[in-house]
Amino acid sequence: MSHTFPHVGIVGAGAMGRGIAQIAAQAGSTVWLFDTQPAAIDSAIALLNDTWQKLAAKGKLSPEQAQACAGRLRPATTLAELAPCDLVVEAVVERLEVKKALFAQLETLLGDNAVLATNTSSLSVTAIAHGLKRPERLAGFHFFNPVPLMKVVEVIAGLKTAPDTCERLSAYAQAMGHTPVQAQDTPGFIVNHAGRGYGTEALRTVSEGVADFATVDRILKDQMGFRLGPFELFDLTALDVSHPVMESIYHQYYEEARYRPSVITAQRLAGGLLGRKVGEGFYRYPNGQQELPPEPPVPGVGELPPVWVPPRAARRAELYLLLKTLGARIETAQQPSEQALIVVAPLGHDVTTVAAVERLDASRTVGIDMMLPDSTVKRRVLATNPATRSDMRDAAHALFARDGKAVSVIKDSGGFVTQRVVASIVNIASDICQQGICTPQDLDTAVTLGLGYPLGPLAMGDKIGPTSVLEILFNLQTVYGDQRYRPSPWLRRRGALGLSLQHVGA
Repeated sequence: MSHTFPHVGIVGAGAMGRGIAQIAAQAGSTVWLFDTQPAAIDSAIALLNDTWQKLAAKGKLSPEQAQACAGRLRPATTLAELAPCDLVVEAVVERLEVKKALFAQLETLLGDNAVLATNTSSLSVTAIAHGLKRPERLAGFHFFNPVPLMKVVEVIAGLKTAPDTCERLSAYAQAMGHTPVQAQDTPGFIVNHAGRGYGTEALRTVSEGVADFATVDRILKDQMGFRLGPFELFDLTALDVSHPVMESIYHQYYEEARYRPSVITAQRLAGGLLGRKVGEGFYRYPNGQQELPPEPPVPGVGELPPVWVPPRAARRAELYLLLKTLGARIETAQQPSEQALIVVAPLGHDVTTVAAVERLDASRTVGIDMMLPDSTVKRRVLATNPATRSDMRDAAHALFARDGKAVSVIKDSGGFVTQRVVASIVNIASDICQQGICTPQDLDTAVTLGLGYPLGPLAMGDKIGPTSVLEILFNLQTVYGDQRYRPSPWLRRRGALGLSLQHVGA
C-alpha cells in the first residue's frame, strides 16, 4: 500500500464517520468503526455494504472490489480495539470537552507514530489538542457532507501540529481520491470562512429593501453563474445550521464587521422557517418542489425616449455599444434633451450619488450594472433612485429587454447586487491570504470544490479586475460608511499595482 495508514479507526458512525469510513476502505485501508451506540455501528456497516453493492451494480466498482471493501470494514465494540490503528479520525458531536476527553483516551491506546485527526468544522484544533502529551500528532481533517461526493478535505494545523502530521494526512487524502488543502487553525478554516460574503451581503441587500429574495437569487445566478442563489442555499443547508455558523464566526472574530449576521435569518430561525427540510424557508416547497414567484413582466411602452449617457460615466464605451446594439436613439450633446432617459453605470456607488455629484435630473436617471461584459451575463440589472419617474423606469426596462434578455429592476443600492456580493467575497478571500491562513491556490481550490462557486474568489477578482473590485469597495464604503467594505491590504496593494490577486508577493 502506497500510503502511510493501512489501519484506520473512525470514531462516530453518523453520516460523516460513515462517509470517511467508506472512502478509507476504498483506498485500501482496514477500517475499524466505533460508536458509543452499538446499533449505530451495525446500521452504518449495513448501509456501507449496500452502497458498495450499488456502486458495483452501476459499474463504478467491480464486484471483487465491492467485496474487498466490505471485507476491510470491521466493527469495534470498544475504543481499545483501535490500538493497532495508524490513524484515528473522530467524527463525534461538536463539543470541545467531548473531543478532548476522547483524544486523551486514544493517546494512551495508540502507538507512538499514530496520527490523531478531528473532523471538526467549527472548533479550534489547537484547543482540542491542548492537554495531550503529544499535541504535535493531532490535526484537523475536515471533510464535507456527503463525504464521497465532496472531493475536498481541509487539513488544519493547530499551533503545535507537526508539519509531518499534515503531510501524511494530505497524502492520505489524495489516496482516498480527495483534494487536500492546507490551512492554519482559524475560525471557519478556509471554506466556511471564505463563504461568509455570499450569504451575509445578500441578506444585507434584502434588508435595505433593494430587492426580494427571489430577485437576488436570479441576479446572482444569471450574472455571475452561481449554481444556487444565496437564499436557495440557505434553504438547502437549513437555517438551524447556517445561522449559528454565521453567529459563531462573527463572534470568534470579535465582531468583525465583514461577517456580521442578519436579523432576517435570526427571526426566520425563531419562526421555524428553516428551509427545504420543513417545507418552507425563503421559498415554499409544496410536495418537495420549490415554488418560485413569477418574473415581473416587461412593461408595455409606446415610443421609447432617446437615451443620454453622461460624458464622465463609468463604463461609457461598453454602455454606448450596448445601446447601439439595442437600437436606442442616442443623444450625444453635452447635455440631455428634456425628453431623454439618462443612463449611468456606476461601480460601487448608488444611482443617487452619481445623479447628485454629476448634477443630473434624478427623475430621469436609471443605473445599469456593467461590471461584467454584457455578452457574459444572462440578465441585465437596472436600478432606480428615489426620484426616478415610473415612465422612465418602465422605458429603461423595455429598452434593455428589447433583445429578449431577462431584466431585473431593483431599488437603489450601492453596487447593485452582484457588485457588492462579489466584491465582499473577493475581499474576504484576499484577507484570508493576507492573514496567511492558506495559499491563494488552496483557497480557490477549496472554495470551488467545497462551495461550488463558478470560480475561486481570487480568480473571480482577477476576472473582474482587482482595480475594479477595489473601486467598488471604496465606493461602497463611501455610500454606507460601514467598515465591512474596507479593502483588505492584500487586495489594496495588488489592485494599486495591477497585479493578479493570486500573486504571492508580500
